[in-house]
Amino acid sequence: MLYGGMDLHKKSSEIVLKTKDGEKIKEGNVKSEKKPIKEFFEGIDDEIKLAIEATPQSQYYYDLIEEMGIDVVLSNPLKTRLIAEEKVKTDTVDANALCDLARGNLLPTCYVPEKDIRELREIARTRISLGKMKGNVKNHIRGVLDRKKIEYPGGDLFNKKGIRWLKKLDHPLVDAWIPLFETALEQCDKVERKLGKKAEKYDEIELIESIPGIATYSASVIYGEIADIDRFSSEKKLYSYAGLTPSIHQSGEVEYHGEMTKRGSKYLRWVTINAIGNHNRFCPNSKISQYYRRKKKEKPTKIARVNGARKLLQAIYWMLKNNDKFRAGG
Repeated sequence: MLYGGMDLHKKSSEIVLKTKDGEKIKEGNVKSEKKPIKEFFEGIDDEIKLAIEATPQSQYYYDLIEEMGIDVVLSNPLKTRLIAEEKVKTDTVDANALCDLARGNLLPTCYVPEKDIRELREIARTRISLGKMKGNVKNHIRGVLDRKKIEYPGGDLFNKKGIRWLKKLDHPLVDAWIPLFETALEQCDKVERKLGKKAEKYDEIELIESIPGIATYSASVIYGEIADIDRFSSEKKLYSYAGLTPSIHQSGEVEYHGEMTKRGSKYLRWVTINAIGNHNRFCPNSKISQYYRRKKKEKPTKIARVNGARKLLQAIYWMLKNNDKFRAGG
């Protein structure tokens, strides 16, 4: 077995291979392209465990190297730097640090779900980004109307009737935003249909959809981020992964609980915080809704929503663990 470290960059990457005892077998700087990377590993018959740092572009290289029959692991960049901080920082040093941590079984790794789940995640995250873009355009249009003291006489400003009314205003600033809104709306619908087809493959998404107020889109985001529920040994680990646990500062016997850590999956955090309001509307008598409304009386709405999101995740955790649909009284 050989161990390797790969320091990824857009144009070129540093790769090093060593034995378990640390003897260097091969080292080099290659172009960050498919052919040069494959050529680097040609002629090596030993099994290889290669560590690469998790970056926005690492998914492409992860898939590429995995297809070559190499065992790839993604390192957690924040934790890796804490362990292997170097005063002299070069690509060669970084590649060697990743390799040595892998050799010593000390590498703090990121969980990588199977390829199909990664594709589900990517589609769901694209839908989230498009939705936020659409919301941003809405805010710009509302801002123009507010500044010009123009009031819409109807209900929903952004349904078909509302858009026709906006176009009739013939206002240059409003007209500048309408095509962007229509494009974002069209793409949201397109991606959501693709997400719906993908979701049909997973019984877990159907389970999550049994919670009132959570439709296919939200259920897909939730399952895509959680993936394998068995990787969480407790519900608290799932809260932590979603960044829904308070930060703790402790000194001696004094313990202070601060704001949410906001580490982990920002997408899971976002979707559960937004879903708690929908669940409360559609299922006001559930224990989750009752808990949420009780917290709203005790704390600011923002904090109550976080508390409600944790309660919602608790239900999802046990539903996925037990392969059981939602029960309002449970």
